[in-house]
Amino acid sequence: MNITDLKPAIVWKYFHEITQVPRPSKKEGKMIAYLESFAAQHQLAIKKDAAGNILISKPATPGMEDRETVVFQAHMDMVCEKNNDTKHDFEHDPIETIIDGDWVRANGTTLGADNGIGMAAELALLASNDVEHGPIECLFTVDEETGLTGAKAIQEGFMTGNILLNLDSEDEGQIFMGCAGGKDTQALFRYQPVEALADRQYFRIDVKGLNGGHSGGEIHKGLGNANKILFRFLYILKKNHTDFTLCSVDGGNLRNAIAREAHAVIGLLPEDKEPVRILLNHYTADVENELKHVDKNVRIIMESTDQPSTYIDNDTAGKVIFAMQACPHGVIDMSHDIEGLVETSTNLASIKMKENHTILVGTSQRSSIESCKEMVANQVAATFQLAGAEVTHGDGYPGWAPNPDSPILKIAQETYEKLFHKQPQIMAIHAGLECGLFLEKYPHLDMISFGPTMRDVHSPNERLEIKTVGLWWSHILELLKHIPVRK
Repeated sequence: MNITDLKPAIVWKYFHEITQVPRPSKKEGKMIAYLESFAAQHQLAIKKDAAGNILISKPATPGMEDRETVVFQAHMDMVCEKNNDTKHDFEHDPIETIIDGDWVRANGTTLGADNGIGMAAELALLASNDVEHGPIECLFTVDEETGLTGAKAIQEGFMTGNILLNLDSEDEGQIFMGCAGGKDTQALFRYQPVEALADRQYFRIDVKGLNGGHSGGEIHKGLGNANKILFRFLYILKKNHTDFTLCSVDGGNLRNAIAREAHAVIGLLPEDKEPVRILLNHYTADVENELKHVDKNVRIIMESTDQPSTYIDNDTAGKVIFAMQACPHGVIDMSHDIEGLVETSTNLASIKMKENHTILVGTSQRSSIESCKEMVANQVAATFQLAGAEVTHGDGYPGWAPNPDSPILKIAQETYEKLFHKQPQIMAIHAGLECGLFLEKYPHLDMISFGPTMRDVHSPNERLEIKTVGLWWSHILELLKHIPVRK
């Protein structure tokens, strides 16, 4: 069976087409061209702004012309992650989808259901001739995953609706009325390259097999972070007064993904090889025990490798190791207003060796309280500043304050109960959504966010639960029938 054989057929048809169009963040040109072609084919009005955001409009069906205009919104770009043994070029290759029992996943890469399935629902609405609806506008934003630059660039008047339905949530049966704000913090270390020592043996230490995941939606699960695991061991070597050189290091990739893999190359004196292996064996057993319920496939491997040409000067290497060990990662605080909601968190996302003998550490902070977001960003900054790093912050983005009295929230709740004879969960989400940015330009917007069930987004384990797509689509159609009359 192919995904085009799944129901509702029109939604899966467009999801399949979307998977065939490469769309990395900041490189959405092929998807923009696809949307322009789609609008022309269906003779629909289309607008494109300077950032590349697309708005496609469709008039109301007969008898629904007096309803409020509804804006459906999803983002074009996808997180591009793959397993080390997977050959895939995200700028040119289509995503290979696989039906795996009750789920759809990709072959060794991220699936892009975040937010491709939201786009697919928008296109299905625009292409359908049997859906009852008032005026609708479908907004497709660029670059949500690496900076929300599309949403930041939206100008007043680009869209006209007073109701916005964000299609970028990941649990069917949950309706979101608020989200966290976020901020990035980067630390730059400058090191002196030193000629590698001939009296050393060189080893590569790899941390792999972790699930990874979304640094907002899954930060509360206690998943393993490869960067923390790697540097925790390097700190143990320091604590045990092991004489080693740090030659190179690489871990994680995206600011909004929990690091799945990391590695370092170290140089050891021959007599320290076996003591270090023993230390690593004991450490690996500890990590496996700690993560047995959430990351049971974690592996830490130490293998011989070729002698590199240089290593990082010992003073800087020590500062990097101490800072990475000290840097917080995970949940900082839980909400006192909404039970079970993560209020504040930070993600130690990546560490990369860059040009001009520099090492760049990437982190991201989130909070539903603006002052707490600043607090944890400053905590991370102070950690690296104490180690002598140059620290910078990104512009960040605002949260979306929950509104329990939202009219569209009430309609969504009532239509869900009517369809499925049970109450949906009304929640806020710790992940960042574009909604807070829309409110800055359109303060009148009445918004909710909802979607089908996805798991392990931002990782090659990303999967989309098939049955929930049909449930979610049914809810969208029912909701459209009950959009209020324009005042």
